[in-house]
Amino acid sequence: MPRPEVVVFDLGGVLARFGGVERMRALAGLDDDEELWRRWLTCEWVRRFERGTCTPEDFAAGVVADWGLSVSGEVFLAEFREWLVGPLPGAEELVTETRATGRPVAVLSNTNKVHWEAGAGRWPLLDLFDRAFLSFEVGMVKPDREIFEHVVADLRVEPEQVLFLDDNRLNVDEARAAGLQAARVVGVSEARQALTAAGVL
Repeated sequence: MPRPEVVVFDLGGVLARFGGVERMRALAGLDDDEELWRRWLTCEWVRRFERGTCTPEDFAAGVVADWGLSVSGEVFLAEFREWLVGPLPGAEELVTETRATGRPVAVLSNTNKVHWEAGAGRWPLLDLFDRAFLSFEVGMVKPDREIFEHVVADLRVEPEQVLFLDDNRLNVDEARAAGLQAARVVGVSEARQALTAAGVL
């Protein structure tokens, strides 16, 4: 593969702490993180909410009903607001180092108005990116191919010139199917290793 000309980071799980996995696993009675993420990413209520096409209240009620959770929609929504904790140590430094190579750096995140307004939109980390592709703003979500095609078209590069780093295997597989270079990484350290392996750092 050619050396990447653009680096696109996922946010939660790679550069920021997402605290909802353990709680959702307990609520849903699931032991396997891969299965949890598969269900979450393919849940129609999650997809609607993160595309910005339903209210937070409808999202919460829909997830509670769809997953058979033992809490009310109001309780689930209150907990959900606290799930995106904040940037991981070293995240800003890694993005800064990557930009210093002269490559455009972007973020591609499935996120929503609740988390954005709860604080994510004010993180200094977000100011370091040349472009931010946020699902609720662009009306598309990972792992759908259309969002990867949108990113490539907006950045005006060929798919194989993009290195995409994400902590979810389903998203990585679909990015590769769309022609991007992609690596599954969890946290800042693994992201740094992937950037080094790709010849970016």
